[in-house]
Amino acid sequence: MTRTSMDILNEAPPPDPDVRVAYGPDPLQFGDLRLPPGAGPHPVAVVVHGGYWQAIHNLTHAGHLCVDLAAHGIATWNVEYRRLGDPGGGWPGTFDDVLRAVDHVEELARASPLDLDRVALLGHSAGGQLALWAAPRTRLRLRGVVSLAGVVDLHHLDASRADRGLARRLLGGAPDEVPDLWDEASPGRQLPWPVRTLLVCGTKDEHWEANEATAAAAREAGGEVELVPLRGAGHFELIDPAAAEWDVVRGRVVELLA
Repeated sequence: MTRTSMDILNEAPPPDPDVRVAYGPDPLQFGDLRLPPGAGPHPVAVVVHGGYWQAIHNLTHAGHLCVDLAAHGIATWNVEYRRLGDPGGGWPGTFDDVLRAVDHVEELARASPLDLDRVALLGHSAGGQLALWAAPRTRLRLRGVVSLAGVVDLHHLDASRADRGLARRLLGGAPDEVPDLWDEASPGRQLPWPVRTLLVCGTKDEHWEANEATAAAAREAGGEVELVPLRGAGHFELIDPAAAEWDVVRGRVVELLA
């Protein structure tokens, strides 16, 4: 049978990580660390999964790309965080968790052979929004951010109604009710971005239009931003190691961390 865009969500769980590590006291404040073969120190990809910020989606499906990156010489820190439906999820808990998890790479490097001079932040879908939000706030010196079909413009998303009001739940109100918070949380309202950024998106993805427009605005604002269009791709091929599009993504991550 022909593989579809969403098949990665139905795969059996990937092999267990080398270690699961808590970065905070809440049961959902943890991440999975996977190390490549060899002594290291290894470059690191911090991975923030998507799922429209909802508790029904977790880090399991992102573990498959983490296994693949580790097989290609890149350590991965696949992070979980509180989401809508979890106690403490939404603003500010979801955002605080992701930033805390990213910063925790410094602590991981005390026990594992990680190269803190070669760290990239990857986020898919809503995880792309969280990664772009965390990038200018982390203590880490990032090589770059890779947003994969990311939610780069919350206002555009809200106007489209594609999220069924989930962004409003995330932020506790509509754009006209908490405008400052919407401007802070939406990557497209925080230009220029201070970190090298790749916006990777399928041209058949519902987020393509916003990614294309935001990339142009980000470059106009003076940021080091590249739009990477994946012709004919939907939403999940970008994180599916069985898809040809993943080869492109992996190649760009390897290049970024070389």
